[in-house]
Amino acid sequence: MTETEVAPGSQAELRRANQRRVVDALRVGGTLTQAEIARATGLSPASVSNMVRDLRAAGTVSVRETSSNGRRARAITLLRPPGAVVAIDFTPAGLTVALGDSQGATLARESVAYDVAADPVRGVRRAVWLVETVLAGARVDHATVTSVVASIPGPIDLATGAVGDISCLPRWAGFRPADALTEKLGVRVVAENDANLCALAETASGAGRGLDHVIHVQLSEGVGAGIVINGRLLRGARGNAGEIGHIGLDERGLVCRCGNRGCLETLTGAPYLLGMLPGPQGQGNGDAPATVPEVVAAAESGDPGCRRVIAEAGTALGRGIAILVNTFNPDLVTVGGELAAAGELLLEPMRREVELGALGSAVRDLRVARAEFSTDSALRGAMRLAVAAAE
Repeated sequence: MTETEVAPGSQAELRRANQRRVVDALRVGGTLTQAEIARATGLSPASVSNMVRDLRAAGTVSVRETSSNGRRARAITLLRPPGAVVAIDFTPAGLTVALGDSQGATLARESVAYDVAADPVRGVRRAVWLVETVLAGARVDHATVTSVVASIPGPIDLATGAVGDISCLPRWAGFRPADALTEKLGVRVVAENDANLCALAETASGAGRGLDHVIHVQLSEGVGAGIVINGRLLRGARGNAGEIGHIGLDERGLVCRCGNRGCLETLTGAPYLLGMLPGPQGQGNGDAPATVPEVVAAAESGDPGCRRVIAEAGTALGRGIAILVNTFNPDLVTVGGELAAAGELLLEPMRREVELGALGSAVRDLRVARAEFSTDSALRGAMRLAVAAAE
């Protein structure tokens, strides 16, 4: 079949088909010259040159000067399967996009501050802009993108793809980010809960690698968990598994955004923690910390109020995690997010409370540790899932 006989379709589809023919020829023939590729595929020399240029820019092939029948030629060698994947991390206050090759190695990455929580349509539009910016900067053709995964800080309904009613993005409730992104990017997009993606990253190559039973706790605006049992992610019937921020711990506590009182989130979520700190100190100390990283930094510098807030958050987390430990009996609990940077200031009271609240046999070999990738876990997990989705 010659290139003029390819079934009609868009230019992008034609280009992908021609690239596949070039790659298939290299898989079968090994290192080939461009002339040999043209003969093997039926493509014109000009088309082969264009395909090789694009594949080289994507890192799929290597090119070296050689000779054939006494003439100068270019020898082409296949380095890895073609295709690129994209990971998008939505957080309430910003966006990150990472571009990876077909095996998940990061080729480029960009982040922007943006009020994602304000409007889902505008948030998606901004994400599409950032994806296109990253692709252009890396000189990767949009047509080579085979899979996109978006990390969302909230539950995703498995049946509809809609964001749940209770999340860090209240205005996104009922919105279907995967559908919206698919329409604008022209490639299938999968949306997944951020804590679930963190759990995938940690079990694949982080603190939980090699373990089959892992719970990852992600601390941000709210509190969520990714639960891996027998090496597989537990999502639940409708995607709500792991919403541990709404475990009730104090029936006389603060009212949570879910409508209940004393949820774990009201004791450990970022807005609640910051609200526990006093206002201006009035003695040369300036204002109280305005962000979780500032709280952690102040605690590490010895600020007693910040140390107390972090310790109490660890105690509350331990009480909630003890319930999960008795239920799922994991090998490891990892903790990620900005508050996890507090290290032992958070983890020590957490471990102590888990030991008090869980069965002795369940905690005997249990480890509670900071996530290896911390604030980067969701993006890494999205990249890993994008690679799997492309296979």
